[in-house]
Amino acid sequence: MKARALILAVLIPFAAMAQEGAQTGTGAMLRAVEKISGEATDFTLTPGEQARFGRLSIEMVECRYPSGDPAADAFAYLIMREDGADSAVFSGWMVASSPALNALDHPRYDVWVLRCKTD
Repeated sequence: MKARALILAVLIPFAAMAQEGAQTGTGAMLRAVEKISGEATDFTLTPGEQARFGRLSIEMVECRYPSGDPAADAFAYLIMREDGADSAVFSGWMVASSPALNALDHPRYDVWVLRCKTD
């Protein structure tokens, strides 16, 4: 029950933002960390583009941010697949200001959104 309330508390402002008008970015800036070695890599991906990080393939579908404020909170739809896995290990929206809200649950890798790219 608490988890459901927390999710609603975070998602309601994003639903309001979508109604008021979110802008679509030309790409997204992501950060990935390999937890064992501590290696961190930043990626800039355009919609439909994929990047490799270790055994992960990371695809960015869309990145959005509040209208009129590109520096504000970004949220991106990502699909991540691990080599040899039958299905995606992550598929959904990640929120830059709340990466733990809908995070990649993986023992070796961590990936999160930094911001949308705008031109």
